[in-house]
Amino acid sequence: MLSLEQYEALLVEVKKYMDPDKFCIGGKDYGIYNLYYDTPDDYLIRTSLEKPKYKEKLRLRSYYSPAAPSDKVFLEIKKKVNGIVTKRRVTMTLAESDAYMLQRQKPVDLQKYLQKQIFAELDVFLNTYPVAPKQYISYQRSAWFGKDDPDFRLTFDREITERRYDLSLGLPSYGAKIIAPNQRLMEVKIAGAMPLWLSQALSRLKIYKISFSKYGTAYSRYIRNKLYTQKHFQAETPTGTATVRPIIRQTVNESLAERRTASGILLPR
Repeated sequence: MLSLEQYEALLVEVKKYMDPDKFCIGGKDYGIYNLYYDTPDDYLIRTSLEKPKYKEKLRLRSYYSPAAPSDKVFLEIKKKVNGIVTKRRVTMTLAESDAYMLQRQKPVDLQKYLQKQIFAELDVFLNTYPVAPKQYISYQRSAWFGKDDPDFRLTFDREITERRYDLSLGLPSYGAKIIAPNQRLMEVKIAGAMPLWLSQALSRLKIYKISFSKYGTAYSRYIRNKLYTQKHFQAETPTGTATVRPIIRQTVNESLAERRTASGILLPR
């Protein structure tokens, strides 16, 4: 997670060794809009947050907001095995994706073998998990590719927005922001070793690796707010402070030891 100062300083180095994504027209970011599917009890994201060696997610992605029924979308299975991420996706229109997810009706044009194979994997996934739309997440992205190694990629995301209502890519992007306006979430995507110039820049700018899941963060916020509204927690404002975010204390079992998270929330151990 980068501050605006770290991002701008790193970008000076990035421009020396990398080229912008072709979709970053005129150096501008582009939007990514996602709809995540999960079971009625949120099994997929709950399992993911436990950090198992193997986990998988299903999402529908669009680069338009709002997306029209005829706009192209991508239905993806995202898997992570021992820290290595792979994605398998099929391309269709938004209307075709609705027909497939609701009625298992596949697009007419399935001539490509790869499309057929991925649809077979999707069928297995949907037969295993009774999923429905559960989470909307969008963000603005700046992407870069290595000049000497096009498989080396950096992405910077901002304005990460989430909602658990109005779950359709046919609606505009709106909801709650899950990172600050001056923050950028950077992902380093590479199959081999990190370039020396990047390693040196990260060290000099004190940029360190963190574990961050957009869907996981949105779901954790949802659970925390749910507990608060159900009065499992109550808000307190520390005395003698002017502008401090409220602290939430547990009221169900005061005998439990407490810990404070980075977001200022007191939870039981």
